[in-house]
Amino acid sequence: MIATILIHCPDQPGIIHSVTGFIHKRGGNVVYLDQHVEKEDRVFFMRLQADFRQDTWEEPSFREAFGKGPATTYAMEWRLYLEDRSRMALFVSKYNHCLYDLLSRYEAGELNATIPFILSNHPDCEPIARQFDIPYYCVPVTPESREKAEARQLELLREHQVDCIVLARYMQIIGPSLIAAYPNRILNIHHSFLPAFAGAKPYHAAFARGVKIIGATSHYVTEELDEGPIIAQDVTPVSHMHTVSDFIAKGRDLEKIVLARAVQLHLHRKTLVYNNKTVIFA
Repeated sequence: MIATILIHCPDQPGIIHSVTGFIHKRGGNVVYLDQHVEKEDRVFFMRLQADFRQDTWEEPSFREAFGKGPATTYAMEWRLYLEDRSRMALFVSKYNHCLYDLLSRYEAGELNATIPFILSNHPDCEPIARQFDIPYYCVPVTPESREKAEARQLELLREHQVDCIVLARYMQIIGPSLIAAYPNRILNIHHSFLPAFAGAKPYHAAFARGVKIIGATSHYVTEELDEGPIIAQDVTPVSHMHTVSDFIAKGRDLEKIVLARAVQLHLHRKTLVYNNKTVIFA
């Protein structure tokens, strides 16, 4: 049984020795360890995986002992994850390229997740959900119904015991109650290389500026629109020979790749958020 531990705390000597020694004494074998020190703030970050025998593993006693031991000694913020698959809801509006990509990867067994449902504010993508045999909920959103729609979304998320949400081109602002319920667990894909060319038509703005690269950015959702911690980014070259349509086509390809990369990083517990930035472990 593999346990993954994510840690951050004030940097000081002895942290790695303390954690690995604790795991060894409880019969675990460290199979992966990656660490980073933010020198400016003197903060220590670590991702560790340890293999435990199923017949000797007891999660409650491990949490209690670790919390009273290394976590208290070094003032750690820490999370423990086991091998269970995350329950991941997909939100989408009308653009379906990211949805198709994630569902194809899901069907191929590439995602360490279960997708209990797809939610949209439009009915357009329901045939795709039927194609992949996944429940589909249409919850329209208008200025007048926004509060009611968000309550319905939260109801569905709790009913299906969802762990994280992926906005696969969901073109609505996520409300504060949903963000508060899923901090650093709502992933979005932005169709530009943030922070440049934010807004409704980034490719048109990029084209007008004569840029030589365009990009895509995946980030966690916060109440500050498009200002959340960045998980993954990528770019592709363009030139004066390309039209706006070329920009959009290239951008959509990038969106699929970058969002899938961010989802994989999140599902494999390789992201750690600190001060609105992410540490991404190898």
